[in-house]
Order: sequence, then structure tokens, then C-alpha cells
Amino acid sequence: MPAEKVIKQCVEVLERIMADDAVPRNIRRSAENVKGILLEEANTEAVRAASAISVLDEISNDPNIPLHTRTLIWNVASQLETVPVA
Repeated sequence: MPAEKVIKQCVEVLERIMADDAVPRNIRRSAENVKGILLEEANTEAVRAASAISVLDEISNDPNIPLHTRTLIWNVASQLETVPVA
């Protein structure tokens, strides 16, 4: 799957997380931050994916995150890991 399509799908999932009122505000803010990283055209897709994975890893370790949201974040991180480095 092309890197741009993977990033687009991940942004859509992050938007769902940001719209979910059951998710704590700090998690929604972090999801918005990750979305901004992914949409930043100045960097390559690989750099954007790596930066986003780093932030997503921090978010997933938050003890206040709902279980369904943690699963979504792990899925987004897994998708971003498929973005080729070259």
C-alpha cells in the first residue's frame, strides 16, 4: 500500500479518537499533535511516520487511556510501521 494512503487512513483514525468524548482531553490533544506530524509536508513520509510512532508509543502507555482507544492507537502505530524508509 502506498505510504500516502497509509498516512491518510491513520489520520482518519486519529480524527475518530479526537472526536470521542470518552477519551481524556490530553489523549485527544496528543492525537491532534500526531495528526499534525503526519500532515506536515516538509518531511518525508518515513520521517513523519517515525515521529508519529514515537508519540503514539507515549500515548499508549498512559494509564488513563480507554482500552478501545489504546487498541486504535496500537493499530495506527502498526500501520505506520509499514511505511518504507527508503
